[in-house]
Amino acid sequence: MAQDDLQNTLDRICAALERMAPKPRAGMDFSQADAFIWHTSSDELRPVQKVNRVDMSLLHGIDRLRDTLLENTQRFSSGLPANNALLWGARGMGKSSLVKAVHHTVSKQTGSSLKLIEIHREDIESLPDLMNVFRDNGDFRIIVFCDDLSFDAQDTSYKSLKAALEGGIEGRPDNMLFYATSNRRHLLPRDMMENERSTAINPSEAVQEKVSLSDRFGLWLGFHNCSQADYLEMVFGYARHFGLDADEETIRAEAIEWSATRGARSGRVAWQFIQDLAGRLGKPTVS
Repeated sequence: MAQDDLQNTLDRICAALERMAPKPRAGMDFSQADAFIWHTSSDELRPVQKVNRVDMSLLHGIDRLRDTLLENTQRFSSGLPANNALLWGARGMGKSSLVKAVHHTVSKQTGSSLKLIEIHREDIESLPDLMNVFRDNGDFRIIVFCDDLSFDAQDTSYKSLKAALEGGIEGRPDNMLFYATSNRRHLLPRDMMENERSTAINPSEAVQEKVSLSDRFGLWLGFHNCSQADYLEMVFGYARHFGLDADEETIRAEAIEWSATRGARSGRVAWQFIQDLAGRLGKPTVS
């Protein structure tokens, strides 16, 4: 009986240890899709079968930025040197849309070896773990994408990102690039940097330590508020693409009024106006 009790106890201990052990990684088959989302809760990449994106031809007013990011991505996809990219600036001007559109365009040009993986801002500290997955999948080229990346005053996870991108012994895998969008050029709030300057023994060194994060991005692409002409070009580009047959002067006047009520002109505002116009005309806006 004592031996049976001991065996039962050992069985329970083994079962408990199995439950506590990390689950084996799942969803690491990059051939499943062209885009994935990194989920730290289950330590897996979940395929995205239909990416929420707009066609490259619909992105107006950012031609130079589009061409620069496209060229950088094409070089990377071809195995040539390329830079991490930070797309920063005015809200609603197509920063994240451009990343997704460029990936789709290059993926079509080069086949399915270029993958887009989205990592959420709150999961940045897990980036080194994600990078280890790429080291074992050298047949694929990986763009890790973080949308709306920024850090608050008490947040120290930016140090993990700095080390992951261009620090540490292992360094960034050759088959990976990091693209991020942000409203802030240096990713950190101004008051955080000013507070460091006012309280540090050496203010210059303290600020340099904060600013050095954005230096990890070799490519800075600045997005600025668009002019009325660019805004209307976006509106009419969408209208033509979706076949919205309305009087041109009526669209112009309504689009200007729409932007005035929102106090802004941007690609996002243009898209919201088109959604309203298409709804009134009974037309779909699904590409």
